[in-house]
Amino acid sequence: MKTVLIVGASRGIGLEFARQYAAEGHRVLATYRRSEDGERLRALGAQTLALDVLDAGSRAAFVQALAEERIDIAILSAGIYGPTTEGVEPPDPAEFDRVMRTNVLAPMALMPALAPLMVAPGGKLAVLSSRMGSTTLMNSTYGWLYRASKAALNNALKAASLAFAARGLVCIAFHPGWVRTDMGGPDADLDVIDSVASMREVLARANGSHNGKFLNYNGEHLAW
Repeated sequence: MKTVLIVGASRGIGLEFARQYAAEGHRVLATYRRSEDGERLRALGAQTLALDVLDAGSRAAFVQALAEERIDIAILSAGIYGPTTEGVEPPDPAEFDRVMRTNVLAPMALMPALAPLMVAPGGKLAVLSSRMGSTTLMNSTYGWLYRASKAALNNALKAASLAFAARGLVCIAFHPGWVRTDMGGPDADLDVIDSVASMREVLARANGSHNGKFLNYNGEHLAW
């Protein structure tokens, strides 16, 4: 049995990670913001922790609550898309702050705080990024604020992989696919169950050679 931490487990991909790991008998620590989300996670068998990733005090209390834990797998799933745009019009400053603070600042604050709590060597830390964050693969201007936030997240993950390599941690950025969730919408081509099951398989077999990689949900390497 492994201890699995999922940040952003209230819905979508994070919720499915919690469901699948708990169903297999692993010890799941799952974060939530609304009380009803916490109740749903507890019904799945998860231990819950309240966390507002945008609040520094909430983050500090969350890390303190984990002080005695040893985490095998940490998955940072919390994220938002922000405004739907097609061109390169200037972003609204409030939307820019909301997207960047959620998708970049929060994981940059949490990764160094969680690293000392990870089982070492062999602990695995994953962030949910997106193929839309790839500079090499970009072929559209659609959602350019979201793209920028995920490119920044990828860069932060890569830096974390270098910083934590000496401890034997494996840090991975995942593209979960275009998944049918509230964010992905009903027309997405991948079921959330299949996406999460595939990422879990990749995490299960991940080793030092995967550290600092940007991976598709099925383990295929993606260009930064």
